[in-house]
Amino acid sequence: MDARQLEYFLAVVDNGGFNRAAAALHLAQPSLSQAIRNLERDLGGMLFHRIGRRVVLTEAGHALIEPARQVVRSLEVARASVDSVHAIRTGRVDIAAMPSQAVEPLSSMVSRFSERHPGVRLTVRAAPWPRTVMEMVRTGVTELGLLAAMDPPAAADLTVHPIEKHRFVLVARPDGPFPPGRPVTGDLLAGQRLIAGQKGTGMRQVIEDLRAQGVDLTIAVETEHREAILPLVLKGVGVAVLTEAWTPLAERAGALVLDLIPPSYLHVALVSRKARLTPAASEFLAIALAPAAIDSRSL
Repeated sequence: MDARQLEYFLAVVDNGGFNRAAAALHLAQPSLSQAIRNLERDLGGMLFHRIGRRVVLTEAGHALIEPARQVVRSLEVARASVDSVHAIRTGRVDIAAMPSQAVEPLSSMVSRFSERHPGVRLTVRAAPWPRTVMEMVRTGVTELGLLAAMDPPAAADLTVHPIEKHRFVLVARPDGPFPPGRPVTGDLLAGQRLIAGQKGTGMRQVIEDLRAQGVDLTIAVETEHREAILPLVLKGVGVAVLTEAWTPLAERAGALVLDLIPPSYLHVALVSRKARLTPAASEFLAIALAPAAIDSRSL
C-alpha cells in the first residue's frame, strides 16, 4: 500500500465512481481499477461493492476514508514544506466555510492573502453547519474551516481560533413598514412574513427564539440557498434575519438593514487541525488572525 493508491481511493470516493475519478486524475480507467484492486489485495478486503456502473463503499471502505485523508494530507504537508524553503510561491489552501461567513470575513481574508501570495490557489468548500465544518477539517477534507455558532465554538481535537462576533440584523424592502435607522424590537415583527434559513442555522434560531417569546411570525419561505434570500426580500416576499456580514451587499442592492433589539450574535472562528499544517495554510491562518485585520472588523 502506498500514498498514490490512497489518493486514487479518495478520488473514487469524492467523485462518486471510477469513470469520473479517472477523468479527474487524468488517468485511464483500467489503470485506476487495477490500482484499487491492488490496494484491496494489500488490505485483504473489498473497499467497494461494484453494482453495475455504480460503486458503494463497504464497511472497510468507510473505515479507510479518514486515515487515508490523513496520510494524503501529511504527504501534501511534506511536499509543500520542501517547496516553500525559499518562499510560498505555489501550493493550495483548502478551506471549509459556512455560507454567510464565506461572504465575510472570508472574502477579506482571501483578499489579503492573495495580495501577498498570488501563486497559491485557494479552494473553498461549502458547509452548512458548524459540525460539518469541523468534520471536514477533522477528517482532512480541508486544512482550515470558518464557522459561526450561537455559542463560542469548541472542539477538543481541533484548534479553535476566535475571530469576531457578527450581529444579526433585519433586512427589508425600503418601502416596507420599518422606518430607516430605527432598531426593530420583537413586538414590531409580529405578523411579518419571513424568509428563513433551514433549521439548525443561527438565523433560524433567532426566529425560533422570537416565536418562543410569543411573537407571531409566519415563515413564508424556507431556503438552504443564502443567495436567494436578498432577491426574495427585494421582491416583497418577506423580511429576513441575516448576519451583518450581508449588510454591504444588501444596502448596495437597495435593501433596508436594521438592528434587532435585543441583539443576538454569532461567534465566528477559524478551526484547524492540531497536526502540522502546510506552509501555505499556516500563512493563511497568520494573515487571517493578524491583530490589525481583526481590529478593523471588530464591533
